[in-house]
Order: sequence, then C-alpha cells, then structure tokens
Amino acid sequence: MHKPGTATPERFPAEERFAAQDRFADGAQFIAGRLTRGTSGHTHTVVDPASGEGVYTYEAAGADDVDAAVAAARAAFPGWAAATPGERSDALHRFAAVLADRAEDLARAESLQCGKPLKLTREFDVPGTIDNTAFFAGAARHLQGQSAGEYSGDHTSYVRREPIGVVGSIAPWNYPLQMAAWKILPAIAAGNTIVLKPAELTPLTSLLFAQAATDAGIPDGVVNIVTGTGREAGEHLVGHPDVAMTSFTGSTGVGKRVAEVATATVKRLHLELGGKAPFVVFDDADLEAAVHGAVAGALINTGQDCTAATRAYVQRPLYEAFVERTAALMETVRLGDPFAPGTDLGPLISHAQRDRVAGFVDRARAYARVVTGGEVPGGDLGKGAYYRPTLIAGAPQDSEVVRSEIFGPVLVVLPFDGDDEGIRLANDTPYGLAASAWSRDVYRANRATREIKAGCVWINDHIPIISEMPHGGYKASGFGKDMSAYSFEEYTQVKHVMFDNTAVARKDWHRTIFGDR
Repeated sequence: MHKPGTATPERFPAEERFAAQDRFADGAQFIAGRLTRGTSGHTHTVVDPASGEGVYTYEAAGADDVDAAVAAARAAFPGWAAATPGERSDALHRFAAVLADRAEDLARAESLQCGKPLKLTREFDVPGTIDNTAFFAGAARHLQGQSAGEYSGDHTSYVRREPIGVVGSIAPWNYPLQMAAWKILPAIAAGNTIVLKPAELTPLTSLLFAQAATDAGIPDGVVNIVTGTGREAGEHLVGHPDVAMTSFTGSTGVGKRVAEVATATVKRLHLELGGKAPFVVFDDADLEAAVHGAVAGALINTGQDCTAATRAYVQRPLYEAFVERTAALMETVRLGDPFAPGTDLGPLISHAQRDRVAGFVDRARAYARVVTGGEVPGGDLGKGAYYRPTLIAGAPQDSEVVRSEIFGPVLVVLPFDGDDEGIRLANDTPYGLAASAWSRDVYRANRATREIKAGCVWINDHIPIISEMPHGGYKASGFGKDMSAYSFEEYTQVKHVMFDNTAVARKDWHRTIFGDR
C-alpha cells in the first residue's frame, strides 16, 4: 500500500466565513418574495461538514408551506407567462448581474454548507451559475415553434410552444447552487413559475439565488423555495394537484419514488439520476494525460458527482503503469479546510456519507487491492467528514464497487484486452449518464462515442460542461436534459394550431361525415 499524503488542517478565519444564522434569521422558506419560517413543527440544522459544527438551524417546511408556495407560483403564472420574451430576457440579464455582484457571498455559502474548497466554488460553481443565467437570458428570446405551412388542403398549420404552469423541482445536496440554477432558469425563461425544494442539508445558496431573482425584478411568486425533508415537503410537492411538472435530480432509487408519486396526477416528468461513469483508456492514449484526467475526474467535488469517473478500464499494456501513476498522483492531493487556499479536496457532505463510502472500501478488501487511501484521516480532519482519495485495483466486474454508485473519492481500475471488451465493459452498467474514452486514434475515439451508451461521452477529457450543450442520461440515469436549448424545450408544451383558409363553413370532410345538411 502506498503511503497516504499529508493533510493540511489549516483553518480559515471564522469572521470571513458566511454568517448563515444572521442572513436567514427570518426563516428558510422563500415564498412570494420573502423569507418565512416553516410550519412543520420541527427544526433542521445545516452542518459544516469540515468541522461537524452546526451553522444554521431553521424551521423545516411542512405541507402548509408547500401549499402556500404553490399558491404563490400559481398566482404569479398568468402575468409571467404573458410577459414578452424580451421582458423575461431583460429580467434574466438583470438577474445575472445581481448574481455577479454577489459572487463571493455565493461561493462562501456553498463552501460552508457542502465542504467544497473555496477555489472550486469561486472558479467553477458560481461562474458556471452566472453563465447559465446569461445563457437563458438569451434563450428566452428564442422560444420557437415551427413555421406555418399548408399540410392539409386549404388549412395552414403551425406549432406554438407554451409554458406548462407551476413546476415543482427537487435539487440534491452535491451541487446545490448549480442544480437550483439548472432547474429554475429554463423553467422561468420559458414563462413558467417554480417551487424548488433544495436538500435539507444544503439550502443556503438556493435561498440566496431566489433572493437575487427578486432583487433583479423578477415578480414575487415566480421563484419560491421550500426547505424541508423529502418525505414531508418533497412528496407533497411532487403530488400536488396544482403542480404541472416535476423535475428531480438525485439517486435512481428516490427517482423511482418521485415517478410513482407524479404518475398519480399525470405530471410532466424530468429525471436526472445516478451514474457510474466509465473511463476507458486505450493502449495508444497519452498516459500522463489520462492519469491526470482520472484523478481530476474521480475526485471532483470529493467524488460526489453523478458524472465522476468511477470505473477506469485500462487496456492491458498500460494497466500497471496507470495504476502506479494514478496512486502516486492521488497521494499528492491535499485534504484540508475548504476555506484554506492550499486545499485540493474537502470533506464529504456528512459523517453518514463518509461512513457509507468507507463501508464500500472496507468490504472490497476481501476481494480487491486497496492501492492507496481507504482510510479516515486523523488529527483535526478526523472531526470532519473527510476520507482519503482511494484507488482500488483487481475488483471483479460483478463486485459492488464496480456496480454500485459509491459517491465518494474512490476510483476502481480494471484491465481489458481488445477494444470490443473495453466498450462492452463500459456499457455493463444499469447507468448511462456520462463516460470518457482516451485515445490518439480518431477512429477508435469515434467508435467509442458511437457505441458507449451514455448521455455524454468525452474524448481525452472528463467532467467539463458548458451552458450551450445538454446534460442528461440514458437507461437508469433518467431522461430529459439540463442546460442548453434542449432543456428549455423540456419546460414547454407543444400546441398545434390549424386555420381554415377558406371562410366556407361546410367542407368536403364535413359532408363525408354528415352528408349534405
């Protein structure tokens, strides 16, 4: 076993952290443009996963709060839907400007509640969210149906795209700010109103996002936040008869329950679920690039990413060198306080999640080799939900570390021989959210993009996303797209309009049915 790297338990000045309790003293529900307290009768505490200390205690939402938020969204819908595309676009441009002014606040709040390194939230999460907002500000002016045409005799047909109504969305805890943006922005750009339930562990940036929308001039009730548990607030939101569409991001297991509840009221459904992304390295790949790509792709957000590289399949001539160099690079990754400038990797979201990840690794010791990592660090880091970057080799294809979503800083490496086997193993999963292939051969790379069954296939890279292109899965990873014009269309319904161009009341087809009457 390789010797683990050195942790950096440096603490950032407390006065420079985000003061959540002061900022949200009026409550964690944002309904009709103002913060209110929840009415469920119980409280929940947001915990800093780096220290294990509570940073914000709030009254959780109950069914009455969901009803109030849906009522506010329903009341705001006619006016917002009737706004011109230009008016909605202008509001979203103002929204992007407000977010840019508050970027540092958003970055600190996201780091505090999630344990993400501040350099990640400053350089990735927040700029990506602002870019998404600017993208949908432009997209709002380009909601198009189809041009008019004569497809049936003297009739002219065209297609309208119209907003659906009130959207009820549920966002996960791994990217709270970005997932709030991915759900809210296309919905409101298309003229819908929305009620979003963030994960109860991580509500802070969703509340900041909604407040920024109101401060940018988006009307009260267009964007609403209810903060509570999935069982109480989430299920009531999904099953609410006045909610016309449900959008959910989370595990496949919970996604099945969401689909079951939504089916009762025949809602439009959008699901972005789990993943187990393959990372396929062919024998002509640039080994150093692949090693660095694997470590970045596996450890992004401490591995708590549905698109993270989790299964590396390496063609046998490169396999041993890949394992050795990947382990060595993992050992240079610095764990530490998310607010310390030298930190590369923060904690997992909670001690419970850390223990879940550790359980996978501990069970794997019976059938595989833990090359590096596989332990909870000591010292000050032991108080938080930290886990060392872990590389596992030699696990069977049918083992749980290969089949199940671990959602932690764990990469499993397996060898393959021919190209057919590599692609077959990559596809041997119920999931299909993302994948990558590494090769200098354009024909090999093109074959991989064609035959790997996933919603996104990167070539010689792993993890980057852009606002203009869609994100969404195949198979058990769900259906529907986030970002891009494709997601914009998800939040609309299509109407066929047909004109009789003749002003004659009785047409041939009338006579066919009724005769000459």
